Amino acid sequence: MEFTENPWKTLTSTVVYDNNWLKIRHEEVITPSNTPGIYGVVSFKNKAVVVVPIDQEGYTYLVGQYRYPLDEYSWEVPEGGAPIGTDLLESARRELKEETGLEAAKWTMIGRIHTSNSATDEEGFLYIAEELSQGAHEPEETEQLQIRRVLLADAVQMVMNGEITDALSVCALLKIARLKRI
Repeated sequence: MEFTENPWKTLTSTVVYDNNWLKIRHEEVITPSNTPGIYGVVSFKNKAVVVVPIDQEGYTYLVGQYRYPLDEYSWEVPEGGAPIGTDLLESARRELKEETGLEAAKWTMIGRIHTSNSATDEEGFLYIAEELSQGAHEPEETEQLQIRRVLLADAVQMVMNGEITDALSVCALLKIARLKRI
């Protein structure tokens, strides 16, 4: 049996936190079992754009940075935010250039994902960037980045070894591994 109608009823919705990147709502609800409940929802003000650049030799580029919420260093594919209502591909191009200095002549969208759909409405859009040319990277003032060029197969192995744990990167790299039969 397929369920398509929303069984939840929202009684009240109150914004309890709001900044330039996200908004958090506290909601009083009636659950699918017809009982009262509460729900917390994190709404993002950007769509996530994820780019796996692949050069002609089969290498990709990873970006390393310290992730404040995790209190640890993270290796990821280039990624960032596309403000709601803006062009996703243009945002992906911008993020690739900012973080790696790379530009790509060929772009392929390979998927759309939800990062943690039990608590957030965040959507991620996955791209492959090919036919690369190198320029200077232009990180944002809040970013202190390292760039690493690795074989695509090695990046996939980093996912399998737990060295890459960022959900967006994991999804993009594993999808590409399947598509390219790595």
